[in-house]
Amino acid sequence: MTSSAARFARVQQWLRAHPLALDAALALTVLAGMVLGSFADPNGAHGPEFGARSPDPRSVVLMVLAAAALVLRRREPRAVLCFTSGLAVIELGFGDPSAPVAMSAVVALYTVAASTDRPTTWRVGLLTMAVLTGTAMSFGSTPWYTQENIGIFAWTGMAAAAGDAVRSRRAFVDAIRERADRAERTREEEARRRVAEERLRIARDLHDVVAHHIALVNVQAGVAAHVMDRRPDQAKEALAHVREASRSALNELRATVGLLRQTGDPTAPTEPAPGLDVLDELVITFRQAGLPVEVARDDHGTRPPAAVDLAAYRIIQEALTNVRKHAGRQARAEVSVVRVGRTLEVTVIDNGVPERRTSATAAAAEPDDGSAGGGHGLLGMRERVSALGGRLTTGPRFGGGFRVQAILPLEARTGEDA
Repeated sequence: MTSSAARFARVQQWLRAHPLALDAALALTVLAGMVLGSFADPNGAHGPEFGARSPDPRSVVLMVLAAAALVLRRREPRAVLCFTSGLAVIELGFGDPSAPVAMSAVVALYTVAASTDRPTTWRVGLLTMAVLTGTAMSFGSTPWYTQENIGIFAWTGMAAAAGDAVRSRRAFVDAIRERADRAERTREEEARRRVAEERLRIARDLHDVVAHHIALVNVQAGVAAHVMDRRPDQAKEALAHVREASRSALNELRATVGLLRQTGDPTAPTEPAPGLDVLDELVITFRQAGLPVEVARDDHGTRPPAAVDLAAYRIIQEALTNVRKHAGRQARAEVSVVRVGRTLEVTVIDNGVPERRTSATAAAAEPDDGSAGGGHGLLGMRERVSALGGRLTTGPRFGGGFRVQAILPLEARTGEDA
């Protein structure tokens, strides 16, 4: 059963690839049917009789021409219909209609109906039906009410209806396939978009972790190198801070990379992402690095969504890192976290020396610059805030220093992670 189905599928595929061969086979079948029908006499003494009559040469020529025209029915359906209908009119109106040439016109009408729209099918079908039936009833040798004339009327009507039904089914199947293809393309595009967003999110986290801790390591290592000979105790304390910062960097990197592991990995980290709950620990690391930081909070009792909590933490972390890198040795920073209505306002300001903030100011003025030195930190902040539907403002302060303010909605967008 399986082999038979496979052979049928192969034959069907071959016929689709060679439509002219299928039309030639159909033309031969129609010719054989017309020839056999021309030998049958429907008005015999005891009902239809086969072999009671034979077609004349003129009828044979008409049958051959009509069948040959069907080979081109797919390329020129309307021309083939006009040609076969004309031959059928000649046979019906100008001689003894012993040959059913109208059979070829029925096939041609079906082809036209299957390849055009419904209004055209109705117009062409009614015209063909009227011409063939009217010719047979008006000029035929038999009475107008005979079954042969009624048969022509019925066959032309059924051919038009069958062709229209086939066309409707093809249109329905094509529409289903188009919707399926469109849905598949939409799923692929959505998958690519989610992958790109996830890559961007991981890149932001890696940048925040590395930039923060490496900046602290760099500062403490410089302090240790500066006081190594004169004050070894202070150098030892600075190296201890370097070791603590590097350990924290490794832990956060391990947690971030753990997001890429497969589900169910027993070694994947289970610690939650950092948030405002550990803001004091973050501030302590900067104070140990020599940056005085003051914190003012008026958000007690507020439980922001996880994405907002992480974004606020990373914005503060990146802003303080920029202060430590660009604002000079005497800079001081202030951090405020305030709830205002349905938003959370996070502000970081400093009193850094203006001439030391040239690069940071340029980065703020061109937040979309992705080149080296163009401010990946500020770009990452802006991307985080935009992903949550918030607003970020950065720029120099009057009289010196820099200001970073993020307004984050406490109702984060569904399905979007910072």
